[in-house]
Amino acid sequence: MDLRDGEESDLMDINWEEVTDLLEKLYEASSGLEALFPGRKFTLDGHLVGSIGEVVAAYMFGLELMPASNLGYDALSADGRKVEIKLTQGTVIGIRHQAEHIIVLHRSRGGPIRVAYNGPGEPIWSAAGSMQRNGARQISVRKLARLDESLPEARKLPILQQAPV
Repeated sequence: MDLRDGEESDLMDINWEEVTDLLEKLYEASSGLEALFPGRKFTLDGHLVGSIGEVVAAYMFGLELMPASNLGYDALSADGRKVEIKLTQGTVIGIRHQAEHIIVLHRSRGGPIRVAYNGPGEPIWSAAGSMQRNGARQISVRKLARLDESLPEARKLPILQQAPV
């Protein structure tokens, strides 16, 4: 969803209860498939989870989303920072470059989305593991939360709205 040219209000008009219900149905479908096929994982990931993270972060932080698959960043902040957005349900995220600013959201199954990290990309890049064969470096959500706690509020983007889902 490209929210340029005054379309920011679209996120305010969204029925976030419906979004939450649809997400829960996705989780139920994933669990149901895993029950039918023991030993197989049917995780929600890739573009689906990434896009959910992007629209939720845009809502929470008043970000202007860039076109999908924009190289290097997903949104612009009101003060012009290029913001990479990640959403995970797991314990780690993968990063492929040092972002100017990064917001990492985490959602446990059945739980609300929470901010795991909101700050400059450099601390994450420095703390992440070595490059994997897939071209990404991994860092745990737990480590991200510790890094986030150590950041002064002035280096974070202000949360304008709580997570709607």
